[in-house]
Amino acid sequence: MAYRDAHFGLSVALFMVVYAGIVAFSLPGATIATLTGGFLFATFPGAVFNIIAATSGACLLFLAARWGLGDWLSTKMETGSPRVQRIKRGLDDNQWSMLFLMRLAPVVPFFVANLLPALLGASFHRFAISTAIGIIPGAIVYTSVGAGLGKVFEAGASPDLGLIFEPHILLPILGLCALAILPIFLNSRTKQDL
Repeated sequence: MAYRDAHFGLSVALFMVVYAGIVAFSLPGATIATLTGGFLFATFPGAVFNIIAATSGACLLFLAARWGLGDWLSTKMETGSPRVQRIKRGLDDNQWSMLFLMRLAPVVPFFVANLLPALLGASFHRFAISTAIGIIPGAIVYTSVGAGLGKVFEAGASPDLGLIFEPHILLPILGLCALAILPIFLNSRTKQDL
């Protein structure tokens, strides 16, 4: 903490580079990094640092996957079986909603949500925007938990990440997920009516 106070700008830069590296190389520890961002820098600006670092790392991984296998795999999917082509078209038709849903609903591991869009041919700008915006709710929650860790440690207690399942936190996140699913549902209903 003393180092952070004496070298705030350098501490922020080092933290963000390490966090982006964890995400870019799909290393375990992104949740710990988010908590650390809150612990070191408080909820604000810690959440901002966490969002920028996580988005940067995710974009690096997306680009690495795209340059490595993305074009080849996307071509294979276009010429694959009719079922594979339907899945690809469904993702293409609902790209924004699917990208936001992967970010808002933490049922898809973060590294999978970074790789899958690249391998399925999602556009980079949609990926970057949906990542930056879609991780905001979770980033704020985990950063605020991290910001409270100092008080937890001072009291001699152990941290409880079960906070994410508290109704006042979980219900708004589920509401955002429902909003992300709504365009997919409406799109499929419109196609059925035609």
